[in-house]
Amino acid sequence: MYKGKRVVAVLPAYNAAQTLQETYNEIPRDIVDEVILCDDCSNDDTVAVARQLGVDHIISHETNKGYGGNQKSLYNKSLELGADIIIMLHPDYQYTPKLIPSMANIIGEELYPVVLGSRILGKGALKGGMPVYKYIANRFLTATQNLLCGYKLSEYHTGYRAFSAEVLRGIKFNNNDDDFVFDNEMLSQIIYGGFDIGEVTCPTKYFEEASSINLRRSILYGLGVLRVSIVHRLCKWGVGKSKLY
Repeated sequence: MYKGKRVVAVLPAYNAAQTLQETYNEIPRDIVDEVILCDDCSNDDTVAVARQLGVDHIISHETNKGYGGNQKSLYNKSLELGADIIIMLHPDYQYTPKLIPSMANIIGEELYPVVLGSRILGKGALKGGMPVYKYIANRFLTATQNLLCGYKLSEYHTGYRAFSAEVLRGIKFNNNDDDFVFDNEMLSQIIYGGFDIGEVTCPTKYFEEASSINLRRSILYGLGVLRVSIVHRLCKWGVGKSKLY
C-alpha cells in the first residue's frame, strides 16, 4: 500500500512468456499489493509462467479480445478488488517496473490523478532503440493531438500508465475500441473529463522479444488516433456526439 491506498499493477499480456519473469521480478511488492495479469489467448506459455511466478490474479481470455479488450478486463477486475491506484505495465519488459514507486507516489499524494511514463521526455526514446520512423510519427501525432484536445503532453502513445480509481470510475473506458486505439480514446476521455495528467521520464528499450505492431497496423493506428482527436474537438465545440464521453 501507499499511505493506506491499495496499489494494484495490471499486466496486459500476449505471448509474453519470454519476458514476463524479468518484468515480474522487478515489481516492488513492498508497494504493490496485488498483481493482475490478463492473457489474451496467447500462443505460448504465458499463463504457465504466470502461475509459476505466483501472480496473484490471472485472467485468461478464451478468444483474443485485442489490446483494448485486455485492458478492459484488467481495469474492471482491479476496481472489483478495491484498488485505489492502478498501474498498467506491459509484461514485455519494454518499460521498467522500477518507476512504479514514483508513479504511485504522485497519485497517492494527490498531485495528479493520472501519470504517464513518457519515453519522449529527455532523449530516452531514440537512445533506447525506438525506430526513427516511429519517433517521427509519435512526434507528429502528439503535436496534432495536443492541438485538437487542448492539452499538452510529451506523448500520447506510451504503454506505461497509472490511474486513481476515481479516474477509472469517471470515464467510460468500457465503451472504447478493443484494439490499440483504446489507449488514445482513454486519454481523450480523461482530458475531456477534466482530469489532470502528470508525466515522468521513462527509459525504454526495443529488442526482439518486445511487443510491436507492423507497419500496416501502425498506419491504421495513426488514422484511428487522428479520428479520436477530431471527434474530441467536435464534441468540445458541441457539434458532435460520441459514446466515449
